[in-house]
Amino acid sequence: MISVSNISMRYGAKILFEDVSVTFIPGRRYGLTGPNGAGKSTFMKVLTGELDAQKGNVVRPKKLGVLRQDQFAFDEYRVIDTVIMGNKPLWAAMEERDRIYSKAELTDDDGMRLGELEGIVGEEDGYTAESDAAILLQGLDISDELHERRMGELQGGQKVRVLLAQALFGKPQALLLDEPTNHLDLDSIHWLQDFLIRFEGTLITISHDRHFLNSVTTHTADIDYQTIITYTGGYDEMVVAKTQIRSRLESQNEQREKKIAQLNEFIARFAAGTRSSQVTSRKKEVERLQTTELARSNIQRPYIRFDQVRPSGKHAMEFEGLRKTYGDQVVIDGFGASVMRGEKIALMGRNAQGKTTLLKALLASQPDFAEKDFVLDAGSVKWGHEVQIGYFPQDHTGIIEHGLTVSDWLHQWDPKVTKEEIRGILGQMLFRGEEGLKQTAALSGGEAARLLFCKLMLQKPNLLIFDEPTNHLDLESINALNVALQKYEGTVLLVTHDHDLIDEVGTRIWHFDGGAIEDFKGPYEEYQQAAAAAR
Repeated sequence: MISVSNISMRYGAKILFEDVSVTFIPGRRYGLTGPNGAGKSTFMKVLTGELDAQKGNVVRPKKLGVLRQDQFAFDEYRVIDTVIMGNKPLWAAMEERDRIYSKAELTDDDGMRLGELEGIVGEEDGYTAESDAAILLQGLDISDELHERRMGELQGGQKVRVLLAQALFGKPQALLLDEPTNHLDLDSIHWLQDFLIRFEGTLITISHDRHFLNSVTTHTADIDYQTIITYTGGYDEMVVAKTQIRSRLESQNEQREKKIAQLNEFIARFAAGTRSSQVTSRKKEVERLQTTELARSNIQRPYIRFDQVRPSGKHAMEFEGLRKTYGDQVVIDGFGASVMRGEKIALMGRNAQGKTTLLKALLASQPDFAEKDFVLDAGSVKWGHEVQIGYFPQDHTGIIEHGLTVSDWLHQWDPKVTKEEIRGILGQMLFRGEEGLKQTAALSGGEAARLLFCKLMLQKPNLLIFDEPTNHLDLESINALNVALQKYEGTVLLVTHDHDLIDEVGTRIWHFDGGAIEDFKGPYEEYQQAAAAAR
């Protein structure tokens, strides 16, 4: 069990939460939600002990599994050892045992201490630690050949999965996971979902993946209105309950305000008359009914709408024989397809299987989007009549030049539009008022993503290519993107590991696996059924 009593955190004049008391019960799985800036990560750090609350107390279990955010902290350690470090008592006992055994001669005290340490190792399942750690790593798609490597040799996404295995290792009584699905492919996310559903302790997780939260969590702890309110159910159920409660409070306030207005009208008419006793009782009634000002929510919902200047021809693109290798590794091996106007194709599969490479291959002939030094080994791409491309790359580095305001950077993509139109588009994506004068160099990852959406909304292309667009977005922005893509009448190529985006937007699937690409002409649900039947 984890419980907090009268916790308060503020930064300057900004109150994140105040006098919060909440208990997280074993056997329940909590999603910690709230808009960006509400204090989710701060509250998580208070729970782990990484940060002290300015007021209040925290009670936590002895065995706590925490997803570490510092990817470089374990660079000198073997991958398998990094996982075992998740069980601190076991790792400390193993290290001390190795130090004693490394001595040239052992004393009687050393022998007694070794006996104690072997007892700790046995109690903590230390004799199967490496095999247990290997099973976790395999489930998270870290192959056996990497287990003996040093963490510093791994890529960023691989490091995240090892740190996730570290948090899960050692049978913790409670798990605290801050964005555990970041850098995970869909298969790894599904594996993690199944693992967490079976977890019997207390789980608290922050995630911007709506499907993950709805699949895993039994309760939702929502940070908003400077407090934390716990709801039963996953994210969607929380949104419904929260909206109903808010609507009821607003309705009650509105009714009270009408009643107060009627009473004040009576008081004003008869205050100087003979009905003083009735006036006095009305004044007391007004005092009793006085409406309380409802706390303002921190949630901001962007509005995304993708239009087209004009539609493309019936055939958006055709390509054949695409081949791309990196050294001895064949990433794309002779893939070809025809894409019709209005199709929405989800590119999915494990990480490093070639999804981004295929997008680069398709764009290699487009000067505005071709990546420098990218050379296609073989194949041809033919774009359809009147196709206008909008591209959202996975790596934003260098896309948004520095030295400009947000408004000026956006305006350069269509100098003909008015400043009012620019302000309108920026406002839809939450760059309101002075935010439009923000320097591009100061943008966060989420703000840069929203600005790129503004560019696509301004240019109105008829073919959109997205490579991992949700990486820096909060839940509200991801939901807005989902709705916008469903309504968009143009053609879409979408690389994402977001289950709901694939399921609700995609009309066709390109599945990548070991150099082969399966072209399934149908939505994700039908693809899953076909895959299950083929097993």
